[in-house]
Amino acid sequence: MTTPFTRTLPSAKLTLKDRLSRLTFLEACKLLGDKGKQLIQQNANAWDFKVSDHVYLGDDLFRLTIPGEFVDDQPVIVMITLMAEAKDRLHWNYTNCETACNHVGAAFSLILEDKLALGLAAKPKPRVPVESLDEQALVATALAERGERARVEKMKVVSNDPAKPWADYTVTNRLSGKSYRVALRGTEPGVSYCSCPDFRTNTLGTCKHLLHVLKKVKRSFSPQQLKKSYRRERLALHLRYDGDVSLRLAVPDRLDDEAARIIKPLRDRPIEDLHDLMQRLARLQKTGQDVGVYPDAEEFIQQRSMQSRLQEKTAGIRKDPAKHPLRTSLLKIPLLPYQLDGVAFAAGAGRAVLADEMGLGKTIQGVGTAEFLAREAEIKKVLVVCPASLKSQWRAEIHRFCDRDVQLIGGSSAGRLAQYDNSCFFTVCNYEQVLRDILAIEPVKWDLIILDEGQRIKNWAAKTTSVVKSLKSRFALVLSGTPLENRLDELYSVVQFVDGWRLGPGFRFFNKHRVVDEKGKVLGYKNLGELREALAPILLRRTRDSVKLDLPPRTIDTIRIPATDEQIAVHTGHKRIISSIIGKKFISEMDLLRLQKALLMCRMVADSTFLCDKEPPGYSTKLEYLD
Repeated sequence: MTTPFTRTLPSAKLTLKDRLSRLTFLEACKLLGDKGKQLIQQNANAWDFKVSDHVYLGDDLFRLTIPGEFVDDQPVIVMITLMAEAKDRLHWNYTNCETACNHVGAAFSLILEDKLALGLAAKPKPRVPVESLDEQALVATALAERGERARVEKMKVVSNDPAKPWADYTVTNRLSGKSYRVALRGTEPGVSYCSCPDFRTNTLGTCKHLLHVLKKVKRSFSPQQLKKSYRRERLALHLRYDGDVSLRLAVPDRLDDEAARIIKPLRDRPIEDLHDLMQRLARLQKTGQDVGVYPDAEEFIQQRSMQSRLQEKTAGIRKDPAKHPLRTSLLKIPLLPYQLDGVAFAAGAGRAVLADEMGLGKTIQGVGTAEFLAREAEIKKVLVVCPASLKSQWRAEIHRFCDRDVQLIGGSSAGRLAQYDNSCFFTVCNYEQVLRDILAIEPVKWDLIILDEGQRIKNWAAKTTSVVKSLKSRFALVLSGTPLENRLDELYSVVQFVDGWRLGPGFRFFNKHRVVDEKGKVLGYKNLGELREALAPILLRRTRDSVKLDLPPRTIDTIRIPATDEQIAVHTGHKRIISSIIGKKFISEMDLLRLQKALLMCRMVADSTFLCDKEPPGYSTKLEYLD
């Protein structure tokens, strides 16, 4: 069954490729009706599309074959065309659905996200590599790039007070559909605020959203109106993002003498001493002075206060982990000294990377960190993201090490969505499920997120990386047995999830640590001593040699398993060949080849007959024993 849908697009006569290249997120939502936004977002990663295998795009037809989906042995296909009789109308049809469905949502999501791969967008112009620029040119380039995006990207701007230039604005990107809050307080960098991730990490004090709003404000208000500075009504704690992120106290024009004396040491400077700040705020409250605290500043203060308390607690553990009582009481089995040290390091850092060599027990350290934070920071929800093959192992290890409840996310897409938001302490899912279930995962208040095999987010341009890094939590722990120092871009991507401010914005980081030729090709790295120093508070890596004194002696158990009759029959046949060859006085070259093959077959049949004859079901007592 094929059901057509038609909606009018506002633009004039264009080819199908022109239409699709200019299609925005908001327009696509309208085309799909009331549930358009939900269909596009929920099915953005539901199927693993390969443009070369699943997409055909001609001058007048877009055709998408949904992989693995069949109805009556026929593949499910979504087609988009321009109507022949009226080229200002976009027409699509698809099989087996009577209304806009998940398949159509996935098709439009693919078009919106992969325009470059589909040939609907031009590649960006080559530019001078930022690694070859000095500091002044580097900043100028970064500002120019954001200015260009502010100019060309379509954004909807809504002011909460249209009569004033310095007000709060809601900025919505028409292509992605994402909205951010902009607090415009002046034209200088650093005095305004945007809730987008780039503003928080780029150290420029501005972003494309702020530049876009500022450009519109300059067109809408006279120079005389813009000269009047923003009038602050009350004291307010906020974060300033130009340069190093710092906690600041914004002061109104009018302030009584007593309040002015109290805040004098905090005025126009970063606030480092939170204990002193709290005392002064208490004194201000007694004078009747109202102090506002912005959400990001409140989160910053709470995180710093909690971290300070945890660091005091863990410092004592790290002095002598071998003799600390938590080594035997934290979990149901004793921790090795270096493992307790790893738990204390991760908990003290709050957000950390544990990059021990394979076999040193990163899983038990992850569980131990969660248990420690449950006791000391009262965490209640832990999300473990790991490869699908390790989910059952995580559940088994959690049951072995502690008494906390654990659930594995599984089942159909609809069934999984309800599994995340509950009272279960440990929730274990795999990376692919994060991509597909992000709308259900995001609203849950996670206290701790553990990424196992954290190198899965080493590619900062990958879709998995961007989605995983969008997850929010008070605490975070990345576990990785793979050395991260081989490629700085991979290291940077992993560290960004843990601490977006630690290494600064990408354009500064790579400019500081890469050595490139005139074409931008990476030749090597520099300033690695500074990089190690910057990472020391959040990254811990131990090798087997460095902790060998803490390791128990190796235990070797040899388990003898009798073979099946089928395995013995194959083994006996090749054993005869071996006996006939080694009984000869002289061995020819062909005899040597036959001997090597027969010996190989004897070794393989000890595992399974399938390795020798490729005939199912394959007989193997070893596999039965492992099951």
